Amino acid sequence: MTEGLRYAYAVVRDTGAPDAALDALTALEGVTGVADESVYAVRHLGLAVLAGAVPAEDYAEGPLRKRLEDMAWLEKMARAHQRVVDTAGAESCVIPVRLATVCHGDEGLRRMLATGRERFTAALDRLEGRVEWGVKAYATQPAAEEPPAGAANAADAPSTPGAMSGRDYLRRRKAQRQAAEQRWGDTEEGARLVHETLGGLAEQSRLHPPQDPRLSGISDRNVLNAAYLVRREDSADFAERVGELAGRTPALRVELTGPWAPYSFTAMDETSGAAGETGSAGADG
Repeated sequence: MTEGLRYAYAVVRDTGAPDAALDALTALEGVTGVADESVYAVRHLGLAVLAGAVPAEDYAEGPLRKRLEDMAWLEKMARAHQRVVDTAGAESCVIPVRLATVCHGDEGLRRMLATGRERFTAALDRLEGRVEWGVKAYATQPAAEEPPAGAANAADAPSTPGAMSGRDYLRRRKAQRQAAEQRWGDTEEGARLVHETLGGLAEQSRLHPPQDPRLSGISDRNVLNAAYLVRREDSADFAERVGELAGRTPALRVELTGPWAPYSFTAMDETSGAAGETGSAGADG
């Protein structure tokens, strides 16, 4: 298996053991890639890249660029890519390769490893024994209080028995707005405290932009979207701490995901695009 297009998923250390004993590869037994292909390892210079053979009709440069405009296809590919990376990284350190990185044959994969060797090795040294945890916090907005019956006409008929005066109605609405603003302030402060606390437990942290509700399907306001680099052996304590923090602010819903391969802490643009023979959204030259 040397010719044709190869889709690259992740880089791992080459321990020198036979393929059957390579931890990352062993974990991938029965797991298929973006084209439902088997994943194998190509070794070079003390490194190994996990890759799979993919068809030119979908993954050659021209067809791939068009395919990437199909959001449903792109989502399916991204999920398969992540499945391979996370499965391989469950028990060993892996450096994820940028989505849609395609090489020409095994030789293209070796060129990628050779060109990016220093950066791949440095990343593996830095991230060995670490995993990524994701934490999102959402502020749920309370249902708006409905004014009492007749309040809408209070300004026109302030003398009606039992009706709220126009002035009282405006005061009430102002108080509701102020309470809502205070609540948002409380949740944002709560999110800040969550991040500071978890940042103190992690070796590194990254703040990502808030999730777009149109993409996430979650209407609650996303006030924290962060990733934390944690030693694998500290993961249980980290998760427990997240659970404790989740109960401190009733208006704040905290969501924990992971552990993942350290996507947010890999120099993605340097390592995965290091080789001139490879690229995202296209085959290598």
